[in-house]
Amino acid sequence: MSAGTGSPRRLKNILSLDDFEEAARGFLPRPIFGFVSGAAETGASLRDNRAAFAEFAFLPRVLNDVSKRSQKVNLLGRSYAAPFGIAPMGTGAIVAYRADLVLATSAAAAGIPLVMSGSSLIRLEEVAAVAPGTWFQAYLPGDPARAGPLIARVAAAGFDTLMITVDVAASANRENNIRSGFRTPLRPSLRLFLDGAVRPRWSIGTFLRTIVQHGMPHFENATANRGAPVMSRHALRDLGQRDHLNWKHFALIRRQWKGKLLIKGILHPDDARLARENGADGVVVSNHGGRQLDGAIAPLRVLPRIVDAVAGLPVMLDGGVRRGADVLKALALGASFVFVGRPFLYAAAIAGDAGVRHAIRLLSAEIDRNMALLGLNSIDELGPDAIERTAGHLQHRGI
Repeated sequence: MSAGTGSPRRLKNILSLDDFEEAARGFLPRPIFGFVSGAAETGASLRDNRAAFAEFAFLPRVLNDVSKRSQKVNLLGRSYAAPFGIAPMGTGAIVAYRADLVLATSAAAAGIPLVMSGSSLIRLEEVAAVAPGTWFQAYLPGDPARAGPLIARVAAAGFDTLMITVDVAASANRENNIRSGFRTPLRPSLRLFLDGAVRPRWSIGTFLRTIVQHGMPHFENATANRGAPVMSRHALRDLGQRDHLNWKHFALIRRQWKGKLLIKGILHPDDARLARENGADGVVVSNHGGRQLDGAIAPLRVLPRIVDAVAGLPVMLDGGVRRGADVLKALALGASFVFVGRPFLYAAAIAGDAGVRHAIRLLSAEIDRNMALLGLNSIDELGPDAIERTAGHLQHRGI
């Protein structure tokens, strides 16, 4: 699963999570890179996820002894080495070789959680075996006869934290995928062949290596049984719309699932209250990385209202987090934890587990450094008094 002897050289100039994106642009075929980097329609939500963080500035304290600072956090009954984890990302194994295994083992080694995606291409049982602390994320249909067996399978594999993503009632309009040449299901074409030919490291080290050693990838975890191959026209059947799913179904899931149950895709305070009332152990404030409803509010902007709405329930956030400063700003506004997606998948693509571990170290180092400069010894000391909204947000909105 490692990237081989070339990894240290590839990582030499990677100094931040943003650097992984530029490196991946030159490594991945255009359709694959476009699939990961893109968003829905105009990309407005994707851009605003980042812009929201720039609207807050720190108020550091000085002359505090911060020599014993620690970024460890407790979440859902477990201790983690840092206040961030790796977000669920579907079909990762066509981006990076055995991506889910690489991400899971790297996260476990660093003491942080990975959330495995329900649209992954590696069996969830394999991931649970090598990284028992991994969480599982599911896209569930509004049909208990189909959802129940999948939940039972996840439990039987040993997962104890289940995250239900609920912002996918319809498939997103991802025009960027069409423009870049990406389709679901994948379709062999001259363009795809030529794009792969100019990226031989990916073509040989990821695509051909996967085919030779493991056969054609399938959607392994969308249902209780093995799904369709990624190039099959039946793939959309397993990844289709979930427009029947409702709160009654969530209540049924709560009764069946005995472990920690989280709900992801919350942006409205009223939905956060309903999540608590229906037995959720935590909520994830998320607009799906800008990949579903274009124009949906950036999670950071609504985070304080969600925190107030659930009165003590753990509130997590993803979307736009790229720096240690972003992590600390989200925590100061009330988040219990944050998740980061795309940069870790880019890291796995260009350098395997060495890349993912490097990405984790970079973000952890930024958090540690910023804690010192803020005068903090622990994450628990962070609060709204550590940041202030600046006039920059008015300029951003053209006021």
